[in-house]
Parts: sequence; C-alpha cells; structure tokens
Amino acid sequence: MTDTAAPSYAPSYVDPARPPRKKWRLVRGVWKFLVAIKDALVLIAMLLFFGVIFAALNARQSTTVIKDGALVLDLNGSIVEQPEEQAAFAALSGQSRTRQFRLRDVVRSIDTARTDARVKVVVLDLDSFGGAYPAALGEVGDALARVRASGKPVLAYATAYTDGGYRLAANASEIWVNPLGGTIFMGPGGNQLYYKGLIDKLGVNAHVYRVGRYKSFVEPYTRADQSDDARAASTALYGTLFAQWREAVAKARPKAQIAQFMSAPDKVILAANGNIAEANLRAGIVDKLGDRTAFGRRVAEIAGSDASKPAGNYTAIKYDAWVKANPLPTAGDAIGVLTIAGDIVDGESGPGKAAGKTIEKAVLDGLAKKTLKALVVRVDSPGGSVMASEQIRLAILEAKRQKLPVVVSMGGMAASGGYWVSTPADVIFAEPGTITGSIGIFGVVPTFENTLAKIGVTSDGVKTTPLSGQPDVTGGTTPMFDAIAQAGIENGYREFLARVAASRRMTPARVDEIGQGRVWDGGTARQIGLVDRFGTLQDAIDEAAKRAKLDPAKVHAEYLEKKPGFLAAIAQDFGNDGDDDAGGGDAFAHVAADRRQMLARAVGDMKRLATSGSIQVRCLECGGMGPTTADIGDAKLLDLLLARIGF
Repeated sequence: MTDTAAPSYAPSYVDPARPPRKKWRLVRGVWKFLVAIKDALVLIAMLLFFGVIFAALNARQSTTVIKDGALVLDLNGSIVEQPEEQAAFAALSGQSRTRQFRLRDVVRSIDTARTDARVKVVVLDLDSFGGAYPAALGEVGDALARVRASGKPVLAYATAYTDGGYRLAANASEIWVNPLGGTIFMGPGGNQLYYKGLIDKLGVNAHVYRVGRYKSFVEPYTRADQSDDARAASTALYGTLFAQWREAVAKARPKAQIAQFMSAPDKVILAANGNIAEANLRAGIVDKLGDRTAFGRRVAEIAGSDASKPAGNYTAIKYDAWVKANPLPTAGDAIGVLTIAGDIVDGESGPGKAAGKTIEKAVLDGLAKKTLKALVVRVDSPGGSVMASEQIRLAILEAKRQKLPVVVSMGGMAASGGYWVSTPADVIFAEPGTITGSIGIFGVVPTFENTLAKIGVTSDGVKTTPLSGQPDVTGGTTPMFDAIAQAGIENGYREFLARVAASRRMTPARVDEIGQGRVWDGGTARQIGLVDRFGTLQDAIDEAAKRAKLDPAKVHAEYLEKKPGFLAAIAQDFGNDGDDDAGGGDAFAHVAADRRQMLARAVGDMKRLATSGSIQVRCLECGGMGPTTADIGDAKLLDLLLARIGF
C-alpha cells in the first residue's frame, strides 16, 4: 500500500508590498485605455495635419488658368473694409462662418473685369447677400455701373433682393428674380431694443456718465424707449441716407417704379393677386422672372457652357481665383495705407478689430522702414475705447513728425472714436453715405447690490479712504465716485473738442454745437466742416501722392496690416473654396434671419453691459445701416445660450 501525501491547507505566502492580481488587472486596463486615447488623439492630429497640407496644395495653387467665361460674384456674405481672420481649424472642424468680402478686392475684381476680354459677362448672385454700409454699396454699385457703361453685360439674380442687394443689382443690365420670390423694400430704420425694464427687474444699477445731448449709445440701458433727441437725430440721418438710396436707384434704373413700392406696397402686390415677383416685373424693378436653371441658360448664351454638364450650367470664373490673378500693384513709390476697421479696443487683436497696440505697432513698423512717402488712414469704425483711440492718434502723429503727408479716407463709418483717430489728417475724404461725427463720450458702470440683496447677499468691509473699493460692483457707487467719474467724462469731452477744433480750424464752441454726440451723413458733414472732400480710398491715395510731390500714376498702396499666418491663410482659402449654395430664401426668410440677428445683438448687449470697463467714444446709430449680420461673438454667444437651454 502506497502512502500518498496529504493535501496541504496552509496558506501560501503573500508579499504585502505587491498589489492583488485584481488591482493589477484594473491598473493595466486603465493604462491601456489611456494609451488608446493617446493613439486616437495622435491619429486625429495627423488627419488634421494632412488635411491642412491637402488644403494647401489645393487652395494655394498659383498656376490657375483663367479661361473665357462669366465672372461670378457670389456675394454670400457681407462686404466689409477688413474681414475678420478665420480660426485656423474652423473650416476643418465644420464650424460655419458667414463670409466677409474685402471691399477693395470686390471693387478691383469688377474694375479689372471691365477691361479684360476673358470676362464675357459679370454675374451678381445676391441670394445670400449680407449687406454693407451705404458708402460701400455706393462704391461697388459705381464699379458695376462702369462695367455696364462699357457695353459688357451685368446679370443679377436673387430669390428676393434686400434693399442693399437691390442697390447693387440696380446697376445690372438684366435683373432676374425667382418667380416664387420677389422683393419688398423695407427702408432703413426699425426698432432698437431697450433693457431698462429688464435691468430693473434684475436689480442692476447702470451708472451712466456721459456728455453729449445726442449720445444715445447708453439709452438702451437707461430708458425704456428712445429719447426725443435721439429720435430726431436718427430720423434726420436715416432720412438722408434713404434719399441717397432712392436717388442712386433712380439714376441706375430710371424706369423702375420704386415710389409706389415705398408708399403703398400692399396695393401694388394685391393688384398682382399677391404675386410679389409679378408685381416687381410690372413695375420695372426686375427684368426677368426665372429660376436658377433659366438664369443659367441666359448666362450660358453669353459666356458659353459645357454640354456634358446639367442644364443651366455656364462657364464660370470664380471670384477668389480672379482676385488672386489680379493682385494689387507693387510698382512705384509706396504710399502707406493704415486700416482702422471695426470696434476700437484696447490691447492686441486680429483683423476686423481696431486694437490700439496692434495698430500702433503697424504704424511704427511701417515708418521704421523709411520707404513710405505719405500715409493714408482708412477709417471704417463706430468707435470704442478712448485710450485705444488716443494711442492710435498718437501713432499717426508720428508720421507727421517725420514730415509725411497724412490723408484720411472715411469708409462706411468714421464716428465717435473713428472721428477721434481722424483728427491728425491734413485732409479728410468721405462719401456722401459715410456715417461720421458722434463727437461725444460716455462710461457705464453696472453694480449689482440690489440683485444680490434679492437672494440674501450683502457686502460690508473696512474702507481706509472715501474711495476704497470704488466702483463697488457689489455695494454700489458713492456720490463722491459719481462726481469724479462724471468730471473725468467731461474732461474727456473737452479733450475731444480740442482735438477736433485744432484739426478742423474751428473754435471749441463751434465743435460743441455740431458735436453733442450727433451723428451726420457724409454730405452734411462736408457742409459743416467735418469733412473736406468726397472721394474713395483711391482718391485719397492720389491726393497723398500729390502732397508728397509724386505722380499718382507712379505710386502703389502698401497696406500696413498684419499678414495672416500660414494656417489662417490656408483656413481662409479652404473655407472659401466650397461651392455649396445655401440660398437666400424669399422675403420671409430674410425677415426670420433679421430677427435672429436682433436676438444675438440683445444677448451681446447684455454681455457688454456686464463687462464694460473703459471710457467709450462709440456710436449707436452706426449699426442701423450696415450689414445685417450680427457681431460674430454675439452670434456664438447666442448659439451657446440656446444650446444650454435646450433649443
């Protein structure tokens, strides 16, 4: 009988420093998960990198051959002085962004098309046109009129024309509209949002310090309606600009019966049984009714087409390719052109914002090269920060210290801070439709002591001086602080008056009479001495050359602005390369878009009230006649808000 060893039940030895196997498996699992995330991020980064390279190879081609055809101006966005820079990966990540067209590029593309035999016809696609300021519309419209006068056809198409879109289309030799669309003219004006009731309900105290009887920028925060002074000023401004619109349309299309569409549009449309497009045709406002296919066939009769492609196609020359094929001239002496576009803000910023430090650097760097013979300052701004405005003004004065002629060219608007930075000029050019003036100053300090009290929050503390903790956003301001703040605003206004008086050779008292925050159209501004001459940017460059004792035909404009970085340039080209046509929709679609823009501005206004932090020289009325698109930041803020509340 063989003995067998008895099984051992003694526990095996376990190292107390070694984790159990289950813990090791958990750690290994977590590590593998983290490695997988890392690998995925690397893969995404590589895809984005190669996507950018692919976009570069396709969007940066410099050997594009321009063939005979129709130059297509698909203005699916707004026309601005200086487009905002697109984020490097915005297009690649699927973010949508309304396009902005640079005014000088649009005008140059039209003028070069007029004399180039390869362009058989200029096509205006205004279905998604986002608008522009009256002065910009006038400049583009005049360029189109030159093409038409040369005998080259200009054809325009839209489902429904906005007022701004029709200002351009009126210069076309043929205006088409979709039979199911049609155009109703709205005219300038409309309602401004006022937040006094909301602010009171929230318990917010908006402490306003201002000088200027007509300085209405702060009224939405202090009133529930428009003041009589602001109403009178806006009525005069909008009335003049609307009269200019009617005059320009009548000049371009003298047979169009615009008046009846202004005074009694209901009667005209009801007479056509509610068919707006037919009513447009009967009144001579449009020439042809047809959808895009019919319009395409008409263009193909002039520009040619490809029989292998669907009906309605025609040989097209794309706008971006045409602009690249017709760059700005570089021969001759350099006239520096400084662009001050958008809100004037402190610090640094990209294109589309007039940041004090950024523009100061651009001026000083340009002057340091010692190659500029004169300086033209192109202003298209409603104003903004006083400190940034003064920083820019001092930089421009440096050009005068170096004995360079300084000429200001006002674009769509040069109001408030936009006028402040114009004061160093030897001569000021503007357009009749330029919005300028608004010589006034204000500051807003919101405090929230009543808001906090509603939820049981109070504030207290030790104060070593009468101004300790002021302005106190949680406890309110004191009468002493209010008096000092108002005195500072009044001193800033006197400084503004002094700068304008010295520039325009007026007395401060006379500047005060035409100041007080009043906004003027360019024509009236010339009559009262705020502007010297009518003219475009090119007229200002020619004048600067003459003052530098140079032949205007032998100079070129050297723009003193930061060139977009490589990734930004690629993103811009990539984003502009799409052929998708969202379409502008009919008149009702335009109304819906306008309401969304108003909501976006309301959200933005609330943010600006809460974050305002500097003395401002800014114009409220300037926004009423410009592009219909809201500020990009406002639109993003609205999208975020709607996402948070579940819309």
